[in-house]
Amino acid sequence: LQVEESAINLWNWTVTKHTGAVINDEQRAKLRFVACRLICLCEGSDPPEGTIRRQILMCMKTGKGWIDIGKAGLADGFLENAVSSIEKLYAKLRSGSEGEADIQVHRADVEKSLFKVLSYQAESVFAQGDFQKAVMCVQRCKDMLMKLPKETCYLSILCYNFGVETYEWKRYEQSSFWLSQSYDIGKMDMKYSVGKEMQAKVLRLLATTYFEWDCSLYLDKALKAISLANQENLHPAGFFLKVKILLKSGASDEDINSALAEFTHLEMSLDFCLNTAKLLLEHGRESVGFDFLKSVPERFESSPDLGKITLLHIEFLLKNKRELLAKQKIEEVIIGHYTGKQLLPEALNQLHIILWDRAAKHYEEKNYSEALHWYNYSVSFYTPGQIDQNLAKLQRNMASCYLHLKQVDKAKEAVKQAERCDPNSIFTKFSVYKIAVMENDTDKAMEAVIEMGKLAEKPSEHEDKLRVDKNTGSNLLRLAAQIALENDQQMVAIKALEYLSEHLQDCRQLFTALKCLVRLMLSKVMAENAEKRDEDINSVLNYLNLAHKKLAESFTEEKFTGDMRILEAHWFRKVAWNLAVQFKDSPEKMRDFFVLSFKLSQFCPSDKAVLIAQKTCLLMAAAIDLEMGRQVTPSEQAELFSQALQHLQTCKEIWKVLKLTGDFAKDPTDTLLLLYEFEARSKLNDPTLHNLMESVWEQPQIEIKTLEIIASLAMESPARYPVLCKKALKSALNLHRKQAVIDAEKFSKCLHSLINISLPTGLTDLETCVLQEVWDYFEDALSVVSSTDAYPEMEILWLMTRAWNTGIFQYTVGKYKEAEQWCGLGMRFLNHLGSLKKSYE
Repeated sequence: LQVEESAINLWNWTVTKHTGAVINDEQRAKLRFVACRLICLCEGSDPPEGTIRRQILMCMKTGKGWIDIGKAGLADGFLENAVSSIEKLYAKLRSGSEGEADIQVHRADVEKSLFKVLSYQAESVFAQGDFQKAVMCVQRCKDMLMKLPKETCYLSILCYNFGVETYEWKRYEQSSFWLSQSYDIGKMDMKYSVGKEMQAKVLRLLATTYFEWDCSLYLDKALKAISLANQENLHPAGFFLKVKILLKSGASDEDINSALAEFTHLEMSLDFCLNTAKLLLEHGRESVGFDFLKSVPERFESSPDLGKITLLHIEFLLKNKRELLAKQKIEEVIIGHYTGKQLLPEALNQLHIILWDRAAKHYEEKNYSEALHWYNYSVSFYTPGQIDQNLAKLQRNMASCYLHLKQVDKAKEAVKQAERCDPNSIFTKFSVYKIAVMENDTDKAMEAVIEMGKLAEKPSEHEDKLRVDKNTGSNLLRLAAQIALENDQQMVAIKALEYLSEHLQDCRQLFTALKCLVRLMLSKVMAENAEKRDEDINSVLNYLNLAHKKLAESFTEEKFTGDMRILEAHWFRKVAWNLAVQFKDSPEKMRDFFVLSFKLSQFCPSDKAVLIAQKTCLLMAAAIDLEMGRQVTPSEQAELFSQALQHLQTCKEIWKVLKLTGDFAKDPTDTLLLLYEFEARSKLNDPTLHNLMESVWEQPQIEIKTLEIIASLAMESPARYPVLCKKALKSALNLHRKQAVIDAEKFSKCLHSLINISLPTGLTDLETCVLQEVWDYFEDALSVVSSTDAYPEMEILWLMTRAWNTGIFQYTVGKYKEAEQWCGLGMRFLNHLGSLKKSYE
């Protein structure tokens, strides 16, 4: 009892909360489900009548709730329980009856509930797609209508709804069945019928179903259905459908006229009449269609919308290629416009559209004179001096026609009118531009392109009707460039392409424009003198920088694939490389193009060829920075040397990867990297320079030439590293000694440099250890001089003189022993002099 009471309370709570919109339909269905299941579980072996009635009601409503929220499958069990409970109720009532009259009353009582449950079951199985079960349920309901006449309307509408749904699903056979059932049920009891209007609606849909199912097969049924519908209730929709079916059936004009006559006195709107005329004309029934169209004005004499009839007439005359008659009609409208019979604004706009479409058609066919004829009709509706954007567009279109006809003066006049109406339109500027190009007026064309570029950047706010889309500006600039190139106006084309490259969103189009710009500018550069060339090369540099920027941004564009990006990057990097090679006389530009070529190559796959190109670009850029650094003021040097270091660091990383791809034993890159880095760091006074050199001294394969260059760079201003210089020269000298055959000339130069750095000229107060070290170098020289005749005589003379002078310096400070030694050393060289010996002996 407590469970039963809780279930009833839950049920009642659900009812009140749903009424107050606290819970939605699905929540209500779920709560009813719970309450109903609890009630069913509480059912005893012999429940009282009230309990059974309550259970019937709850099962019915729970089942209907599931159907209403689209979960018909959950409804079936509850509806079957409802039927079972109805049977129990009937048995219980019958057992307590006292006579036949009593039984009939009880039967009527339960049949009403059974009818409802059966209709719900029909809905459920229909929703689940079981057509046959739905038919059986509806048939049982239909059989009960004799006893329940008041349910006629309900069942008829239920079948109509089934018919509508199956029609929408294009199940025409099932739809025709349900609609026929709906109509038949609606006729069963006129007192409780759905009414003539509803019956006509059912029949119209039935006719439509037959018409769309298979018109050739079910034409008679469709005609019969629509005729019955019109007998039930005359309605414009029925009239229209009948005409449609007759036209499809190929009925004679006479039959169609008869059908039209049936509706002569029916009240219909002007638009409905026009749609009917349109239907007739579209099916090629000109005679009937135009006759019907002519009869329409009589029915709507007082309507301000009569112009719609004329428009339809003109449209169909044009559609049927009867241009002469259409022109006559249009001329009548123009006369009417100035004699008090103006079209309503909407109709006039529609007429303008018709006129412009016809003009555009002739324009596409290159029949420019005829296009102008139609545009002039449109102009006729504007008053002199009127300011209107559409008039501006009209004048621009006319200007295009005049230009094709080579009537430049008329084109200029039309554009002048367009400028008066809409001066800030990019389209107007484009028209001005076209005329300027045609007249070979470069200055005016350039001015117009600049204006177009500005307008493309900031489109006019009031030009929304004319701007087809956000790419209009770009499209016009592209067209402007094309026109300029076709007319050999290279400078104008370049300016148009420059603006275009700033505004294009489509990557493929952008790179096409940039490539075109690069080619045009390079051909211009080749024909120029040095002064102008500089500025244009800067422009090319800007184009390539823009290409690099857009390649970096292109990763977000889906249509621009990786392969496309690689192809474009290769093209631009090669251009940058070729330009760098060409500009040997301009180190700064050469460096910029090499750097740019490297940056562009980063969008290419890192194969061996690309890595070699990247390495070369960076080495060249670093070399140029170092060279430029040698020629500028100290304040400018730091930036150039730092820049060179950055290039070298990146180059080192690439070189590491590249060395893994093959044998580079003879490649001088390691040496160049070392020398460039040493120069940059030494001239920046970099504290890490000594660390760099520690690794150099340990290299077993280092060349003599490399050491000599390091020595030279160590003392090249602003660098001053005598210790490093000396160490490099000593290492070089050691390597010279280790040669199988000493190259006396190279040895002499190295030794010369080493003695110079170790024994500065003019110094007398030298430490003994320094003198001893230098003495050893002279001894080395003597040994080599003694062993070969190839030692340069001037170098022998220099050694003799340096040794002698060192002795003299020692003598002047009272160091006589040392003086004797050094002067004696000098005299030892004397014996090795050739022709000069006598002069010094």
